Amino acid sequence: MRQHYIPTYVMRRGRMSAAQERALATMRDRYVLPMDGRPIDFAKVFGREAPVVLEIGFGMGEATAAMADAWRDKNFLAVDVHTPGVGGLIDKCERRGLTNVRIIEGDAILVLRDMIPPDSLARVHIFFPDPWPKKRHHKRRIIRPDLVPLIVSRIQPGGILHTATDWEPYAEQMLQVLSAEPLLENCYEGYAPRPDYRPLTKFEQQGLAKGHTVRDLIFRRKV
Repeated sequence: MRQHYIPTYVMRRGRMSAAQERALATMRDRYVLPMDGRPIDFAKVFGREAPVVLEIGFGMGEATAAMADAWRDKNFLAVDVHTPGVGGLIDKCERRGLTNVRIIEGDAILVLRDMIPPDSLARVHIFFPDPWPKKRHHKRRIIRPDLVPLIVSRIQPGGILHTATDWEPYAEQMLQVLSAEPLLENCYEGYAPRPDYRPLTKFEQQGLAKGHTVRDLIFRRKV
């Protein structure tokens, strides 16, 4: 893993709004955990014992903030590499008065590898990851055979891995890869209906307006 790891993202420059800049300047320490490679003590960083949901690639934080608001009995660890999105999520958490969200600005795979204890997550959400549509870039997809075992190893038995994409070829590959993982079982026959708890974001609405079909895949780690 350490020798052959291929990043699943590219860094993109993005302009920050005044609200994002203000959130980062004034509230970063309240929400953002250091990317220090040390195992996270969830009870310590959240100040309580509660099921932990890992959100990988949260964009501007719209869906994460909405779910954390609806599920205040759960702790949310949100990981992304893009600074404007970090500022956006902090701002949304502050506006909603959320105390159950922590953020790491960094590579989610390295966070999983070095900072998430095994069997510690109640759920992992990976919504609309980069599909890397060109064949030569498929090796960068986050749902791929060499990375799925790592992700699954951090989910507690009975926990959920929920992915979604509007790129049909990627959905087909996700279904194949996740179905082949021996520690996972599909909660549905093939694709899942979009559950009510997953918010319909602006990004998804734009895809639907273009005629894209959104596919949800919900798998459970076997007990």
